[in-house]
Amino acid sequence: MKISAVVLTKNEEKNIERCLKSLEFVDEIVVIDDYSTDKTLEIIQKLEGKSQKLKSKVKIFERKLNNDFASQRNFGLEKTANNWVLFVDADEIATNELKKEILGLVPTESGDTNAYYIKRRDFFWGKELKYGETKKVRNQGIVRLVKKSSGKWMGTVHEIFHTANRIGSLDGYLNHYPHPTLTEFINDVNNYSSIRAEELFNQNVKTNILQIIFYPLTKFIYNYFILLGFLDRPAGFAYSFMMSFHSFLVRAKLYQLWQ
Repeated sequence: MKISAVVLTKNEEKNIERCLKSLEFVDEIVVIDDYSTDKTLEIIQKLEGKSQKLKSKVKIFERKLNNDFASQRNFGLEKTANNWVLFVDADEIATNELKKEILGLVPTESGDTNAYYIKRRDFFWGKELKYGETKKVRNQGIVRLVKKSSGKWMGTVHEIFHTANRIGSLDGYLNHYPHPTLTEFINDVNNYSSIRAEELFNQNVKTNILQIIFYPLTKFIYNYFILLGFLDRPAGFAYSFMMSFHSFLVRAKLYQLWQ
């Protein structure tokens, strides 16, 4: 089967080359760029010139994100030419095992499976995280390979692919390299929490001081102790703490929006 890949970008000069090189096995790569101000597009164009496998495969569309990741993904889905679409973030790569598994799906193309969960390994502070916040996506995966017209992405942030059809599972991994520095992690948490707070506000969700205090605390205890985040050592503590801080910011910002 022919496969398209969709990659969303915004100032990804540190990641984009690694990501695109891992997608040389697909038939088309659709890049949706949120008007990057760094060298992201320049790097993509240089790669196209250097790599025979990437030549003519890459198509670039510039489109404002407008704090809506689902809309950006759905736009990318519309721009693809093939029946199957793989979604890969710019700070992710497709592993060799995943590539072989996807290319081996030809016999099931006409079946009733119209989307697949793909497992993801997160690498943070030079270490693979196996527990805590990342445990679910590492073991169960997230929907990233979809059949065109079988559903749509929903949710402005932490978006989910919704389909009425059967969802299968793959064994190969995406490797994820988020937040290379603490400064970038803090900036991302601040940005994503604002988008999430606005999403909840638009859904008429309210919060209170008890939620602002205790939800982040409960989340930290759950991720760090119940889901064994402490086994990931300092990286596990930092990740659990920052994701709890994200929960605090979401609820604090939501509270402010209602004032």
